[in-house]
Amino acid sequence: MATRVVLVGVDLGPASSFDPTLDELALLAQSAGDETVARVIARRKAPDAALFVGSGKADEIKAIVIGERADGVIFDQALSPAQQRNLERHLGVGVADRTALILDIFAARAQSHEGKLQVELARLQYQSTRLVRRWSHLERQTGGIGLRGGPGEAQIELDRRMIGERIKTTKAKLEKVKRQHATQRKARERSGSFRVSLVGYTNAGKSTLFNSLVKARAYAADQLFATLDTTTRALWLQELGAAVSLSDTVGFIRDLPHKLVQAFRATLQEAADADLLLHVVDAASPLAAEQMAEVEQVLEEIGAQDIPQILVYNKLDLLEPTARPRAMRDSVERVSGGRVVRVFVSARDGTGLEALRAAIAELAGGRVLKAEAVSPYPALRENASSAPSEDEPLPPTTESSQHEPTP
Repeated sequence: MATRVVLVGVDLGPASSFDPTLDELALLAQSAGDETVARVIARRKAPDAALFVGSGKADEIKAIVIGERADGVIFDQALSPAQQRNLERHLGVGVADRTALILDIFAARAQSHEGKLQVELARLQYQSTRLVRRWSHLERQTGGIGLRGGPGEAQIELDRRMIGERIKTTKAKLEKVKRQHATQRKARERSGSFRVSLVGYTNAGKSTLFNSLVKARAYAADQLFATLDTTTRALWLQELGAAVSLSDTVGFIRDLPHKLVQAFRATLQEAADADLLLHVVDAASPLAAEQMAEVEQVLEEIGAQDIPQILVYNKLDLLEPTARPRAMRDSVERVSGGRVVRVFVSARDGTGLEALRAAIAELAGGRVLKAEAVSPYPALRENASSAPSEDEPLPPTTESSQHEPTP
């Protein structure tokens, strides 16, 4: 049974990133399995130190919670630990913020060993500042001298030490995964592989585009954060008579928690190490420009801002005929400066994919090996098809965290 939640957004003025519709928060809640029963908008010059929204608005939210028989309240902005505790006492139901909601979604969706480790680290770091007596379910290790503390040690100290040990252990495991991936990347570099990574706002259609380009069967769904684990396949380019390495990566989102960016650095490293980024944009979204800016911001955080890009405007099939571009390919000014190639496609029906392949081939140029050395599809040299048929075997995975051993 879905949890009934009330969504709350606070407009803190022009300096804040504020969604007046709370549509994205509603999609996040839906992705987490929650049912939105009401939305509340508040306006303040600054957050209230105790209740974030102030006592009057908090009373209004409480009345809505009671009237709608809601089970919880989700805030679109980050709450301090004290604000969260005060709101829970005041409202009488559980309270979460945007960060906690995203972490819950990631925890439910992560499939690979690495993905699960990254989510666990982010959640532990988030919860370490919100120590309440919810950590008794964590498995306490035995055999360590002094780990469990004496009978006079406060529960809060036990919790803090327990979380600290878990963070330390998880970081060590992630470092091991990073070393394994670094070895794999060096092997690809020695092979001369040209690396292309799909990046973009969550639900822009990256996985659908990935499947269409390489005829793979990676999971794709019309929901936020459908893909969390990096998958890599070979993309055959008829124009070059060679293949490049194409990776599908996790989507970005507005106000992506900084701790989450840090924890997912191993996964995002696939984008940072790429030779070319396909920045996928939802052409049908009214917030496309804002979403592009958010992606550019995260790329800067991971040191990928200077990597060449192709802007791929996806979901052309959702645009009205009068809103469709006259040309399927042009060049525009990039958010971070400089001009960049733009290609319009529909990953769903295949429109524009040939133009996209041609643009990739142009930018790859002489950086790829010849077909005799790297093509996973020798038969393609004799025919005009630019991709394998559904009956042909999938290309080998050069690096896919989906096939790592589970813990």
